[in-house]
Amino acid sequence: MDLTSWVIIPLLLGSAGVYGLYRVLQRLRSNAYIQDAVVVITGATSGLGKECAKVFYAAGSRLVLCGRNEERLEDLVKELSRIGKGSNQQTHKPHKVIFDLSDVEAVSSAAKEIFRLVGKVDILINNAGISYRGTIMNTKVSVDRMIMDTNYFGPVALTKALLPSMTKNGRGHIVVISSVQGRISIPFRSAYAASKHATQAFFDCLRAELAANNIHVTVINPGYIQTNLSVNAVTDDGSKYGVMDKNTANGRSAEDVAQIVLRAVGERKKEVLVAGVVPTLAVYLRTLAPKIFFTIMAARAKKERKMKEM
Repeated sequence: MDLTSWVIIPLLLGSAGVYGLYRVLQRLRSNAYIQDAVVVITGATSGLGKECAKVFYAAGSRLVLCGRNEERLEDLVKELSRIGKGSNQQTHKPHKVIFDLSDVEAVSSAAKEIFRLVGKVDILINNAGISYRGTIMNTKVSVDRMIMDTNYFGPVALTKALLPSMTKNGRGHIVVISSVQGRISIPFRSAYAASKHATQAFFDCLRAELAANNIHVTVINPGYIQTNLSVNAVTDDGSKYGVMDKNTANGRSAEDVAQIVLRAVGERKKEVLVAGVVPTLAVYLRTLAPKIFFTIMAARAKKERKMKEM
């Protein structure tokens, strides 16, 4: 073994050891940040919201589960309790708050109920949302407004209702489940993409404005997830789409994405793109080569229109 090997090998081993120690300390710090934290989750009864409830509950967070259906919320509380019985981690019985996120007045009342139940909020996970499928020409403005109320104005209203308490306490964390479509626009998703673009912009501004207040903002931009988002989507006339898209069915599991959300919160990440190679490339292509991106999207729109006419 030459002199170079005698130097390089210990250096590599030492670097690996330092990195391993760093990861352990980071994990411990992340666990401490989440354990016993009061975490509010909207849209908690299904899909990604439900899986987030499971992982944060298992991590020892004090949950406030929000949704429109009281029975489904109660079922989730029972399910979490069963999980807690088999866990070595200390868990806490979740609270429930029933309200419609698209109703701004209901959001205000819900915030008061949250404070009555738990006194403070450490982490807010804005997860609830609705998707859309339709052409711009045929979509009623009332549908655009409904999508914006649920995906944008609802989270904004709840965030604003909880922020004064966070700033008073000198700490807080706002998490937003946005979408890749908050970064790029896909044909026949106009209302959804618009609501997610608005969400991205608002919470980017919020992050900058509150950086000095020790309030963190994390935006999660997932691609396709195996949930009922496409099934529950609305069409241009407001009716239910009712179809499981192939891309959605082949998407990432909600369980995996929930774990990514948990780690992102624990590590106080500012933004996370959770998507495959093609959507990720599209995000960068939109910025670096917009003409190519626009051409690809026009071809996609043409292809989808032909398929619908068949």
